[in-house]
Amino acid sequence: MTFLSTTVRATHLLTNAAWFGGSLMGATGLGAAAAVGDDPEERAEISSDGWSTWGPIQGGAIALHLVSGLAIVADNRRRTLLHPPTTAAVGIKTAITAAAVAASAAAYLNGHALGEAVKRQDDDPAAHEEARTRRDRLRWLRWATPAATGGLLVLDAYLGEQQRGAAGLLDRPLASLRGRR
Repeated sequence: MTFLSTTVRATHLLTNAAWFGGSLMGATGLGAAAAVGDDPEERAEISSDGWSTWGPIQGGAIALHLVSGLAIVADNRRRTLLHPPTTAAVGIKTAITAAAVAASAAAYLNGHALGEAVKRQDDDPAAHEEARTRRDRLRWLRWATPAATGGLLVLDAYLGEQQRGAAGLLDRPLASLRGRR
């Protein structure tokens, strides 16, 4: 394993961790923080400010995650094509990655549309209904990204285990460890 390969793998894991952690924070912490606002417009503004600050970082993490994922597949192309468990895991991981990207984009677009609808509520009766619809959608959508990116972390652990050699220290019978003293 080369330094470049290790760097690419580390980038892939760290960017997934940032994507997962940021979206989980948004689902748990940001909503609670925004709830302290006095009215719907202030709550939407607090949430929007949080996502506006985090958005570029998450966007960069997603982009680096995708690029590093492509590099890993290219580096392991023979194993990916010829080892059926790896082929299946990479296929599943690709589908979950696509779902995570779609969920992130949908959450961003719905959150932006919610903020706009909240701003128009006083002047436009239809905006009140749109805001309610967007809030309802975001209630489940905000959990889709951490669920998908968490699944990616689990698959990365599975793929790492596939690369291990023979049984590790913890896999050896206790009796064989005692005999080594």
